[in-house]
Amino acid sequence: MPVLYDRLLKLKEMFNSKFGSIPKFYVRAPGRVNIIGEHIDYCGYSVLPMAIEQDVLIAVEPVKTYTLQLANTNPLYPDFSTSANNIQIDKTKALWHNYFLCGLKGIQEHFGLSNLTGMNCLVDGNIPPSSGLSSSSALVCCAGLVTLTVLGRNLSKAKLIEFSPLRATDVKLPSGAVFVIANSCVEMNKAATSHFNIRVMECRLAAKLLAKYKNLQWDNVLRLEEVQAKLGISLEEMLLVTEDALHPEPYNPEEICRCLGISLEELRTQILSPNTQGVLIFKLYQRAKHVYSEAARVLQFKKICEEAPENMVQLLGELMNQSHMSCQDMYECSCPELDQLVDICRSAGVCWRSAPDPVCLGITGRGCTTVKTAACSFLWKLCPRGAPARCQPALCFQENVSFPIAPQLLCSNLRQQEEHQKGCIVVWKSDSST
Repeated sequence: MPVLYDRLLKLKEMFNSKFGSIPKFYVRAPGRVNIIGEHIDYCGYSVLPMAIEQDVLIAVEPVKTYTLQLANTNPLYPDFSTSANNIQIDKTKALWHNYFLCGLKGIQEHFGLSNLTGMNCLVDGNIPPSSGLSSSSALVCCAGLVTLTVLGRNLSKAKLIEFSPLRATDVKLPSGAVFVIANSCVEMNKAATSHFNIRVMECRLAAKLLAKYKNLQWDNVLRLEEVQAKLGISLEEMLLVTEDALHPEPYNPEEICRCLGISLEELRTQILSPNTQGVLIFKLYQRAKHVYSEAARVLQFKKICEEAPENMVQLLGELMNQSHMSCQDMYECSCPELDQLVDICRSAGVCWRSAPDPVCLGITGRGCTTVKTAACSFLWKLCPRGAPARCQPALCFQENVSFPIAPQLLCSNLRQQEEHQKGCIVVWKSDSST
């Protein structure tokens, strides 16, 4: 991997310039994209993620002091220093180093450690931030692995990522398809806005109202999956329960209190988070419908991959289309630029899928002689001036190869040309498991 090797050499030089020493080891964590399964992991359901080549790298040197020094190769992220034995995380501020501290503190608490050694760390990442590719999660994972290495401890990666399922199963993707991940260059900083927190709270409130409707002990219910598990019914049946128990019109705090038999003060202090206490409407029906239907689509996707019918790519594409429509209409996590990108992709006549966050496309021939020809046709249609020179079948259909595009057409916020060039499409040939 010559590109990674060059990055490591550059990171080593910058580390030496910054700290006056040579790093003792490096840690890497990749970004990821969900093929299907959007916004359901924190509701208790499994997803189908796929690692991408973009990643977070950290150069590390343990030191004999008890000082933790963090630096970033990106000048937008300022240096940070603190005592390794007094880790404080300010949840009110969206600061980059907090993600590192979360990974470190998670390992510290898991092993019940009181004293940690100091270290110098230089972070480098090429995952587009706030684009749905888990750049923050990659940093948390990297920080956890850094801490484990410094302590000489072992921990499975599945346990390190708290929101991930503790059990992972390989899913064999269709060999006749190519998956494309396209960055729309529209950023959504979840830590700096309340949209994400409101939807999470809407899912929690929907779970409580559904549990109450079915005469379950609703007080401690936090996730929609818990309601299904307590009832012991299928996802399809949970959709029917949602239809009966919740109405499509938004709920206000007073109605939620009436449904649960609690006061407004109890709602605000015991259920709502600080950043959702001022919200006046909650779309409970829509959020529950998305979560249960999306969870069912994930299971159906896995089943189709296992059974491998002749039209499996078309069937998978239909599920992925449904996923985007649900994200657009029920969960409302899309945006005009992404919808425009979706329309362009569909009009190309070579794809069936678009996901919220980045776009993930399963491409098949549909009239073209080969999948490569079909995907190349798609790229030409995506880029109005024609595909860049590097977008040629001989190169771009190798595994994990990325190439830049300039998607001015897709960006409403006009940034400098060099910022546009950071957008990329990554082409994955699906001859391996997710």
